[in-house]
Amino acid sequence: MGFFRPGRARSVFLAMLATLLVCTVYLYWTPITASSTVSVVPSTAFEVPLVERQKDFWKVFHPLIAKYNPRCPPPAKLGSAPAVHFNPNEGIPRPDLSKVTEECLWLLEGAHDQFVKEITKPDQDLKPVHRHTPGTRGIVTTAGSTYMPVVINSLRMLRRSGSTLPVEVFMKDTEEWEKRICNEVLPEMNARCLVIGDVVGKEPIAHFQLKIFAMLFSSFEEVIWMDADCFPLHKPEDLLDSEPYTSTGMVTWPDFWFSSASPLYYQVSKQPVPPMTSRQSTESGVILVSKKTHFTPLLLAAYYNFHGPSVYFRLLTQGGPGEGDKETFTAAAAALKAPYYTVSEKVQPIGHFDSIKNSGSAMVQSDPREDYALVSQGKWRVNDPSVAPPPAIFFIHANFPKFNPGDNLFGMGWETTPTIDDNGTDVRAWSGPLEVIDRFGFDAEKAFWEEIKWVTCKYETVFESWKNKAGLCQKVEDYWNNVFAEPHDDDPKFTREG
Repeated sequence: MGFFRPGRARSVFLAMLATLLVCTVYLYWTPITASSTVSVVPSTAFEVPLVERQKDFWKVFHPLIAKYNPRCPPPAKLGSAPAVHFNPNEGIPRPDLSKVTEECLWLLEGAHDQFVKEITKPDQDLKPVHRHTPGTRGIVTTAGSTYMPVVINSLRMLRRSGSTLPVEVFMKDTEEWEKRICNEVLPEMNARCLVIGDVVGKEPIAHFQLKIFAMLFSSFEEVIWMDADCFPLHKPEDLLDSEPYTSTGMVTWPDFWFSSASPLYYQVSKQPVPPMTSRQSTESGVILVSKKTHFTPLLLAAYYNFHGPSVYFRLLTQGGPGEGDKETFTAAAAALKAPYYTVSEKVQPIGHFDSIKNSGSAMVQSDPREDYALVSQGKWRVNDPSVAPPPAIFFIHANFPKFNPGDNLFGMGWETTPTIDDNGTDVRAWSGPLEVIDRFGFDAEKAFWEEIKWVTCKYETVFESWKNKAGLCQKVEDYWNNVFAEPHDDDPKFTREG
């Protein structure tokens, strides 16, 4: 009969302990590569995945917006609203170019009224805490196809500003998913791809409607919306800690034009018709909004967008410039009497100007903090520009054309030719107006092209929309060498600090 030695017991115990340790590490350790920039550990052990939260929200919200479909024909179009530059000192008659039958008006009013009652009920099932992560903030945008190179350029400028905010890039459906971009390129920039189609299924949400649903489906509580072709010159997160955002929870920027909303819209939403001089129409390339304070207005904006192609885009714009989602955000906030701040400083076009034509290719929006400071002192530059110097430029919306080297950026065959003059010579895209360019505070165009060059040469063979195009890197490098590599006498000089 054998006997048990103490030394052997110790060896067996140590072997068992080592085995248990190895198994524990194997089961619970998740490797993180050196190149990882996004945590793989959920913020809480039992956090419901975002896409599941989005689907839960959609299961409740979709029947609601479908239930209150106005169920009447689109408004009759009596013409399109003209593009008239806003002038607060000299109003124009409000366009009245849309007609509906008495029965349709009754249906529109009833559906709108019932939907508003549903989303404002204290016990409604659309509580935002279940849809986003409280206390979070980030950038939200949409991209896909030819917009993918554009959004990468913009994100490079975002990071160049010093911003560390996470980014969620929504795309319409899985056909717009680009494997290397979504799995490698964006995560390196603290950004990720999300697919709206994964949430809404076959519901035909597209084009202008994507913006509001990307904002609602985002995981962030505080959202900075930026169009794919829009980028900041300074850290945008600083705006979320400053007035006017901190007191209102929503900030928007102006378009060039007078409002062209139909009087019918105000009747449907039970609002008094505002004076035409009260504010400009909205340019929705950038929006700051808190779901904590403005979740219900976002739901109403989603209602306007969901029924936009059939009714509300027409009622809110009447065929005027940029018809689509642009007016739905401020309209929804006003209808629910939610506070918001619209920057009063006028949007400005930038481009280059030669003997034949003006080649405008972007618009710039001002720092809302500086605008708010002036307005708080009763200094309304929109009424009288002489009352104070203008605010600094904060955002550039490079929208016409999109600055995609694989698209219509170079050459003469386009409505606007941002990169060449009337002689076919390479020139800066943004050389004027000089008083606007000076408000950049630094050579933002050179910085932008530096990022375009980096993106083009690094990912020339990566973007799906560039697969059948060759020589893009060389084309951008040639342009860079002609315009930016060496200083020129007519390069912009900056008197403001950036």
